[in-house]
Amino acid sequence: MSERQTVGGLLAVARARIKRLEPEAAQAALKAGALLIDTRCTELRLESGVIPGSVHVPLSVLYWRMDPTSGHDDPALTNPDRQVILVCAHGYSSSLAAATLLDLGYPRATDVVGGFEGWLQAGLPTTVIGDSDPGITGLNLIRSAGWSISHDE
Repeated sequence: MSERQTVGGLLAVARARIKRLEPEAAQAALKAGALLIDTRCTELRLESGVIPGSVHVPLSVLYWRMDPTSGHDDPALTNPDRQVILVCAHGYSSSLAAATLLDLGYPRATDVVGGFEGWLQAGLPTTVIGDSDPGITGLNLIRSAGWSISHDE
């Protein structure tokens, strides 16, 4: 049986594999065509705002959306040649997820140092969203899974 690992150890291994970006560098990469994926939950996005130009893919479905073999991928996201930058609330879960994206064939996967909070602290632009967030939530998640809703009266 292998020795139990800690999340701190897993995080250190993940971060050793990726070239993390400071918020200003992430903004420059986004302007140059990188894909910036916000993995935070809808509630946090509604409360704190979003990074203009980011795409919302909750962490719970990220790997399936990014894997073209999953049957649940999003072709708009699955270009392995494009730099993929992940942002979470504080830059922890995004580091672990970026390392997983390396394993899924995204050699330029990385994350933002400090996450969304780091972005805010750097004074970079954010925008407020409403309840009509087009991210993969609510009805959009149901539709993206190929399900439909019927209204029985």
